[in-house]
Amino acid sequence: MASYNFLSQVHLILITILIIITLLTPITTNTSPQPWNILSRNDFAGKLTTASSSVESAAIDFGHVTKIFPSAVLNPSSVEDITDLIKLSYDSQSSFPLAARGHGHSHRGQASAKDGVVVNMRSMVNRDRGIKVSRTGLYVDVDAAWLWIEVLNKTLELGLTPVSWTDYLYLTVGGTLSNGGISGQTFRYGPQIANVLEMDVITGKGEIATCSKDINSDLFFAVLGGLGQFGILTRARIKLEVAPKRAKWLRFLYIDFSEFTRDQERLISKTDGVDFLEGSVMVDHGPPDNWRSTYYPPSDHVRIASMVKRHRVIYCLEVVKYYDETSQYTVNEEMEELSESLNYVRGFMYEKDVTYMDFLNRVRTGELNLKSKGQWDVPHPWLNLFVPKSQISKFDDGVFKGIILRNNITTGPVLVYPMNRNKWNDRMSAAIPEEDVFYAVGFLRSAGFDNWEAYDQENMEILKFCEDGNMGVIQYLPYHSSQEGWVRHFGPRWDIFVKRKYKYDPKMILSPGQNIFQ
Repeated sequence: MASYNFLSQVHLILITILIIITLLTPITTNTSPQPWNILSRNDFAGKLTTASSSVESAAIDFGHVTKIFPSAVLNPSSVEDITDLIKLSYDSQSSFPLAARGHGHSHRGQASAKDGVVVNMRSMVNRDRGIKVSRTGLYVDVDAAWLWIEVLNKTLELGLTPVSWTDYLYLTVGGTLSNGGISGQTFRYGPQIANVLEMDVITGKGEIATCSKDINSDLFFAVLGGLGQFGILTRARIKLEVAPKRAKWLRFLYIDFSEFTRDQERLISKTDGVDFLEGSVMVDHGPPDNWRSTYYPPSDHVRIASMVKRHRVIYCLEVVKYYDETSQYTVNEEMEELSESLNYVRGFMYEKDVTYMDFLNRVRTGELNLKSKGQWDVPHPWLNLFVPKSQISKFDDGVFKGIILRNNITTGPVLVYPMNRNKWNDRMSAAIPEEDVFYAVGFLRSAGFDNWEAYDQENMEILKFCEDGNMGVIQYLPYHSSQEGWVRHFGPRWDIFVKRKYKYDPKMILSPGQNIFQ
């Protein structure tokens, strides 16, 4: 009993000591300014919001296959608002992630910031400023939050135009320059990132830098195609040329893939040939009922559907020649000579003559049509690839005539067209195949909320086919679920990518939705 009382007394003394220590020790809390407790700061008053509607909107993108919630959304009115927020995170003991969001056209949460802050770049658009065209310098300075359609409208007022585009123009300048920016002009003018002269960038340290190929060149090339990893782009200077007035737009149908690709490759090798070249695939899933069916006269839909049914897979080559008053009398002769040189199925050539603006903005009609039917804001389990020229026939056999036909689920456009590697710059962050010519292949699917996983599974099957065949295929607008996937994606350029990350965003604050760095 005495022993028990002694132990009890010792126990009581220890408890008393612990209580005294606790009372004498200052209470410490994590005072790092996380996004949910900086709303009261005057410098973000009215600009940083946790309103459920804003957070919900920022959690969803065009893909509609992910929902990744930030803690807050910043609606900046100036570059300084973004700089202050990045500095706040960078200087904190426990930094929070940030992601710039333009028009929300990513398809896998790439512009998300889980439990962080999404920066709504479009809130910076000011109709009285933001796009300045230099007629003498042949360039346009544009705030990165503007859409390409807005840039086009402004430059055309002065008879000028950028030369490299995406198929869809309602994307922000900053968004496409973070990825590449490709379409049927890429073979001739390079991607959009190859047509930038200068940029303003806010790094992951909150530092603002003007950069070009001659000034801060490493940052310049890092940001172009850098997937938002090295800084937030706020201004870009884009090269311009004199704008043409009209576009002679021809489409040719093929049943032989080798002839289809041979003609494409020959056309992109010419320096004075067509201004635009793309190809697409039509598979035996019924009549051509996607937006590209508007390219063909209704009277020929049955004829085309019959050809697809008979051959299971057919191909369409699209070429465009721009012209104006000085060339309007020769363009028809040029396109007639081109047509005669091609190995398409005779009787299946289709021609349109449209304004330059109508051609560049051609996808808009399809978008409005889908929106009117409630078919725009649906899941888009897209897959975009760069396939080396040496592997494109194997890809046709295994994917277009194999996986796609067998699964019988693909809807929406399937694009396939070549580009020249020498129009890209290896110093840029964008990953591309090593061969001199490679193909862009895009499965631009629209699905339902109840079946998009089937399309996603088909994407995985296509990727596995390419990986098992050691085909050297690289994703464009990439998504990888692990860092190992990113290491393979960048290949020998991975070390450079990592060094640049530690140099410009050492706390890994920017663009966490890409899932490259944890």
